[in-house]
Amino acid sequence: MRALLRGALAALMSGAMGAAAYAADLGALKEPPPPPPPAFDTYQPFQIRVRASAIVPDSGGATVYDRLGLVLPSVGLSAGAGSVVPGATTSISWSVVPELDVSYYLTKNIAIEAICCISRQHVQGTGTLYGASLARTWVFPPSLILQYHFTNFGAFQPYVGVGVNYTAYFSEAGNNLWWLNTPSAGVLPATFTSLSITPSWGVVGQVGFDYMFTENFGFNVDLKRILMEPNAHGVINVPGTAIYVPIDAKVNIDPWIASVGLTFRFGAGLVPPVLAKY
Repeated sequence: MRALLRGALAALMSGAMGAAAYAADLGALKEPPPPPPPAFDTYQPFQIRVRASAIVPDSGGATVYDRLGLVLPSVGLSAGAGSVVPGATTSISWSVVPELDVSYYLTKNIAIEAICCISRQHVQGTGTLYGASLARTWVFPPSLILQYHFTNFGAFQPYVGVGVNYTAYFSEAGNNLWWLNTPSAGVLPATFTSLSITPSWGVVGQVGFDYMFTENFGFNVDLKRILMEPNAHGVINVPGTAIYVPIDAKVNIDPWIASVGLTFRFGAGLVPPVLAKY
């Protein structure tokens, strides 16, 4: 009987040891665990974006003023110097241009972005100025924006920003012949002999997101609104006469800028964050 019990116990112990060895062999055959996901929020202090941007000016047009009040009152288009020319306004063409942005991240979340592009716009008359090509102008609107980037969504990184814009204009008068419809003198031929637009300062608002494929490369979508209302100065001439009519205008451009492009971040380990340590 004792021999039988000893045999049974030995068999149980041998089976348990075999099962343990088999389990160990199975563990050795398992695939290694997957690598950790990329660290998309690694602190990369420098960033460059290359984008295509559609610049769409506001449809608000312009308010046109009679500067001297010498001619327009006599044809029913002004109440005197400094008064509004009724019905005179403008429209501005939209354009698609390349855009280059350079950013420095003070922390993983806070960045300063400098934006630069240049576009060609066509300013045309509407209403009382219908048919007039007022000017073709190059617009240079550099902006500086303070941004906050959300980094708790992995590869998807939205951001918001606000900043300041300075815009310079390099204009030439349209110089086309058009017809000025006046209440008391009928239709008169007219042309713009000069037009200049003064530089302007404005506020910039921004929203957008990056989708990072790696910690260095990503895809960007961006929308900006620039409050831009420059003053313009021009001269209308009636061909064949000595009549010159100086006018002023407050032009409500206020463009929307919609952009798509590529993001490149670099510089990890080169400099520590300025405002916080990670």
